[in-house]
Amino acid sequence: MSQKEPSTLEDTPCPVIESLDEIGSQWRLAVLYDLQYGEKRFNELKRSTDANSRTLSRVLDDLQETGYVSRRFEEDKPIATYYSLTDKGRSLSPIFEEIKEWSEEWL
Repeated sequence: MSQKEPSTLEDTPCPVIESLDEIGSQWRLAVLYDLQYGEKRFNELKRSTDANSRTLSRVLDDLQETGYVSRRFEEDKPIATYYSLTDKGRSLSPIFEEIKEWSEEWL
């Protein structure tokens, strides 16, 4: 008895599509790319990504929940929240470099 062919792409698990679903939004990619260069405060990320506060807050929460970003509070005056990449987030650095090289050649 032969196995039935999947009728749509949704029926076929694809690691590329799954990973892009997790990190592939414009804002998630912007934050992940920006944090490659070190820890940043919320307002620094807001300026560098040009995201509004609500969007950035939601994206950072999502990235923290999925294990790409960690958050650190500093309670000294002024109180600040810092964000940095986890090991999982840092593992994307070579991929960003490959995409950068590809875009320089093809875009």
